[in-house]
Amino acid sequence: MPVACVTGASKGIGAACARALAAHGYDVALTFASDREGAQAVAADVQGAGRRALVRALEVRDAEDAAAMVEEVEEGLGPIDALVSNAGITRDGPAVRMHAEAFAEPIAVNLTGAANVIRPVARRMARRRGGSIVAVSSVVGRAGNAGQANYAASKAGLVGLVRALARELGPRGVRINAVEPGMIRTRLTDVLPGDWRDALIARTSLGRLGEPEDVAGPVTFLCSPAAAFITGAVLATDGGLAL
Repeated sequence: MPVACVTGASKGIGAACARALAAHGYDVALTFASDREGAQAVAADVQGAGRRALVRALEVRDAEDAAAMVEEVEEGLGPIDALVSNAGITRDGPAVRMHAEAFAEPIAVNLTGAANVIRPVARRMARRRGGSIVAVSSVVGRAGNAGQANYAASKAGLVGLVRALARELGPRGVRINAVEPGMIRTRLTDVLPGDWRDALIARTSLGRLGEPEDVAGPVTFLCSPAAAFITGAVLATDGGLAL
């Protein structure tokens, strides 16, 4: 059976991706930063779908820990056929007033952390001459957003990483793409003031916030053989959000 690995899988988009991949026949490794209970609950859903699950804590900023995780997953479940690089954080605020550490943290997690996981997976996929990687970027990386300069930079950089790696990995049969969610109903959007949320919905062609499952579907497609001729693509999953 195919094996998928989803980082940041304890809640939101990552959890929805893990469940969707299990529903499509993948055994799933789920990583988490702090919410072990959430990851274990998602793993129970994966097992309820008849698939195997492996749960592991991961500090994506630690390249050695990321490499060890990949090795443990392949020993426990088998070769990774699909990777969903989803782990991410925000540290919002005006850039000119932000401490250097706060500015750097989303870049360290969302961009460097993604690369720390992608690189060891890609090396193994390249040796096997096959596999699919999907990185979760953001509409903010394309359009920017006041108070999120660090987050926007991290997500824009992630798109650049994906497009460069698509050129490097394509000759070895490895595909890498990105999805670019808009405003998705997660713990991050739940704390938005109601008037902000209403304004965002008004600028969305479909007239609603997205759900994590709205992202999980395109991610699962990009992981699958149905997307065998797609690499280096950035798929907007934003409901037609006008920014």
